[in-house]
Amino acid sequence: MTNQRRTATKSRSTKETSIELSIDLDGSGKTDISTGVPFYDHMLDQIGRHGNFDLTVKAEGDIHIDSHHTVEDTAIVLGEAFGEALGDKAGVRRFASGLYPLDEALVEIALDLSGRPFFVWNVEMPEAIPLGTPPFDPSLAEHVMQSFATAAGITLHVSLKDGRNVHHIIEASFKGLARCLRDAVRIEGGGVPSTKGQL
Repeated sequence: MTNQRRTATKSRSTKETSIELSIDLDGSGKTDISTGVPFYDHMLDQIGRHGNFDLTVKAEGDIHIDSHHTVEDTAIVLGEAFGEALGDKAGVRRFASGLYPLDEALVEIALDLSGRPFFVWNVEMPEAIPLGTPPFDPSLAEHVMQSFATAAGITLHVSLKDGRNVHHIIEASFKGLARCLRDAVRIEGGGVPSTKGQL
């Protein structure tokens, strides 16, 4: 196990959003999250707690217009910070997958810390009203996952196996992502797990 903690702090400021984010991949699941979109805060909390990452997110955006910009930009910054914290990926497990239930919902996640961003979303979301106040549009769940995977440089597949409740489907997806990330970043060797010698 490496003695160097894998951490990163990132910020992003545009005319639409201002974001400060820090992550510790070798943390204990402590979170401090505020985006102005409570349901999104809840989902990001799942990433920290179930990923066993220490995660701090402070985001301000034009949620009086729509939550889209805040949600997207936060996902981008989270992906960038995650990728930076991984460093050269020496010793990581790299791959992870699993089935994750939440009541009637069942989601399958598979990922690879490949350095090659690719995203597949096989989730047919039932019709639903936005979640929370200010509202989180359920269709943004796909956008969050894609933005994160692209910015982090990972391959990510998300597939819905069963489910009717949109909240349950989205939460199972975030919890499953967190657990797979937790498994994939685990140090279990010494070298970079690639025949190329780098990821």
